[in-house]
Amino acid sequence: MSKFLLSLFLSVFIFFANTVFAATDSHGTADEAVAMVNKVIAFMKINGKDKTIAEVNNLKGRFRDRDLYISINDMSGINLAHGANTRIQGKNLLEMKDADGKPFYRERIEMAKTKGEGWQDYKFVNPETKQIENKAMYFKKHEDLIINCGIYK
Repeated sequence: MSKFLLSLFLSVFIFFANTVFAATDSHGTADEAVAMVNKVIAFMKINGKDKTIAEVNNLKGRFRDRDLYISINDMSGINLAHGANTRIQGKNLLEMKDADGKPFYRERIEMAKTKGEGWQDYKFVNPETKQIENKAMYFKKHEDLIINCGIYK
């Protein structure tokens, strides 16, 4: 009887372990966000700004992976590309605030001007869950643009 219980225990353990790992795989990591930003910049250097913006605006394009997506804005707050929300594309987001009232675009532009790249924390709607979640955004200034990719925590 103990072999049966041990076998049952191991089966249940393996099932739950696989469930946890599968859930973890559905979220992008900080390293993957940084890599995606660098991939976009490399693509832009080869293919130009217009083709890159069009590719990022393609919601099923090469710059979309699970809950990771790219957004590109200029230094005045105009969103040129958003890989998860077509309604934001072309809009001035400078005064946009998160759920806590934080003007995160304005803050990110200032950080890009002074640091060139880094991480920023704020709250935003996750396009996968449709819920407001804590987000960490990696951004990198490239020429006169800011390339962004965030992770939901």
